[in-house]
Amino acid sequence: MSTFKAPKGTYDLIPPESAKYLAVREAIASPLRNSGYGYIETPGFESVELFARGVGESTDIVTKEMYAFETKGGDQLALRPEGTASVLRAALEANLHKAGNLPVKLWYSGSYYRYERPQKGRYRHFSQVGAEAIGAEDPALDAELIILADQAYRSLGLRDFRILLNSLGDKECRPVYRAALQDFLRGLSLDEDTLRRAEINPLRVLDDKRDDVQKQLVGAPLLRDYLCDACKAYHEEVRELITAAGVSFEDDPKLVRGLDYYTRTTFEFVHDGLGSQSAVGGGGRYDGLSEMIGGPALPSVGWALGVDRTVLALEAEGISLELPASTSVFAVPLGDEARRVLFGVVTSLRKAGVAADFSYGGKGLKGAMKNANRSGARYTLVAGERDLAEGVVQLKDMESGEQTAVPVDGVVAELRARLG
Repeated sequence: MSTFKAPKGTYDLIPPESAKYLAVREAIASPLRNSGYGYIETPGFESVELFARGVGESTDIVTKEMYAFETKGGDQLALRPEGTASVLRAALEANLHKAGNLPVKLWYSGSYYRYERPQKGRYRHFSQVGAEAIGAEDPALDAELIILADQAYRSLGLRDFRILLNSLGDKECRPVYRAALQDFLRGLSLDEDTLRRAEINPLRVLDDKRDDVQKQLVGAPLLRDYLCDACKAYHEEVRELITAAGVSFEDDPKLVRGLDYYTRTTFEFVHDGLGSQSAVGGGGRYDGLSEMIGGPALPSVGWALGVDRTVLALEAEGISLELPASTSVFAVPLGDEARRVLFGVVTSLRKAGVAADFSYGGKGLKGAMKNANRSGARYTLVAGERDLAEGVVQLKDMESGEQTAVPVDGVVAELRARLG
């Protein structure tokens, strides 16, 4: 055994399990690519200040969970705990918002890092696919992103998930609610850290998962009762557009999400088969984030869906994805000449788009055929000296057991025809 192990709270993706994760990423990305979203990739680490400003200094992410470090040059950096702040920073730095085509629509896929207590569905290293639409304030854009996420999940066969929806108001009506909520929270029996959080961002307290805190929050003022007319109208249009698209959702007046930058529309995808870690994804509108990190006013909306938790949701529903075979043809050479010829055939098959593998290491027929079985290949090519003298190779159907002699120069065409 190796002396080293994966760090606590992390995992390795290993075949064949890793194929599920690739399929999930593709399923989430596919509707985005069909809707005008271009791919963006940002560094795995950024300035600590980017997340402190954007995510919020009162959040658990910044105060407890961020992997922060100082470089040899004295820079204060952090492994990215989420994707939105990084993507917006990159878009601003590249002046994408000045190209004249707003919103700037971007999607991304990558690893993120948070120092959390590890448990099933919650890791210190995790994978997400996300989407951001930057530079437009339009209920249709909010609805579009919710619909695309719903489409992605349903394309995977998921059915037992719910969409929770809320509005967090804007800079006009939220301060009034904030003051009312703070007055309510000051009358509760809360610990010092929670009271401190209530003074910085009282909405964070609503997101507290502790039972003793949640029990005290019964009767807390709800933001929906403080929304201004503009926010009410905006939220109602989002609801109408989602409903018209046939997407079901639940109004959740207590939904806050874990980041400070959200305004107006906020939503979460939850799966009841995952226990305490039921959120598989979520997002919302963040109209003031650009200004928080030094950019111009760019109202925006986005989401991130957890690849890890989506895989767990599939398992909870007993869904097996139809994954393409990693190998369709496996070549077994018997002798040096056959090795040279079949290696050339395998190379030609790959160029023709056929997934093909080869028996390496000079194994005998018995050992090589075991490898062929393990590969999952539908067909096996076997050739020895006598076959090559006749200008043929033996093509074996691994399902039926039928074996056919095929001319060497016709193998590629024959297999392409059989595999469709």
